[in-house]
Amino acid sequence: MKILAVEDDPVASAVLTRALRKLGHEVVSVRDGDAALELLEHDPVRVVVSDWVMPGVDGLELCRRLRARVGSDYVYFILLTSQLPSEENQREAIEAGVDDFLRKPLVPQEIWMRLRVAERILVFATQVRQLEQFLPICGYCKKIRDDRNYWQQIESYINARTGTDFSHSVCPDCYREVIAPQLEELRRETETPFPDGAGQAAPDADSASASKTEKTSRPHPHVRRTH
Repeated sequence: MKILAVEDDPVASAVLTRALRKLGHEVVSVRDGDAALELLEHDPVRVVVSDWVMPGVDGLELCRRLRARVGSDYVYFILLTSQLPSEENQREAIEAGVDDFLRKPLVPQEIWMRLRVAERILVFATQVRQLEQFLPICGYCKKIRDDRNYWQQIESYINARTGTDFSHSVCPDCYREVIAPQLEELRRETETPFPDGAGQAAPDADSASASKTEKTSRPHPHVRRTH
């Protein structure tokens, strides 16, 4: 990774730079927070290892200003300090946006562990940012193409990257434009009358009897009455 080392003491800066390079990282060194902010304006470094106490913009103020930037990639911030950890200074650092701490004098194994964590966090942060900015999505089935060119449902895609679970419902627009017309169509189908009189109610017994009596009482047209 490319790391910005911010340390005002020349000897401490040399020790820090040498330790980071020994671990295989590219290192850019500056002497104070002002120089760090200026460099970050045109060189988007993703990891900053900064001393706490410095003239001008110190480590905490540097971190606060980085967190206040809008639209920039996440920067993992490790604070160097020779102070003994206390609840007060740890709370102050966390509220400023610091991600991790390193005690002076530096221990190579501790630096390595912190930077491994930083790598994982930055990979996750990059994935989330890509998720927020751009997703290749099918215009028909709404599946999303991942970085392995595999198409999957949007729920599966987001769950695999963020652990988010989904509950499904119907929004008001879809209910009005999709569900309601389907329900209306179903209602009309159930109310359609039967063709050719099919399905008409059969006459009851009284009506049938009255009809039969009426037919019987009528004289047959071919019968001659005699007196």
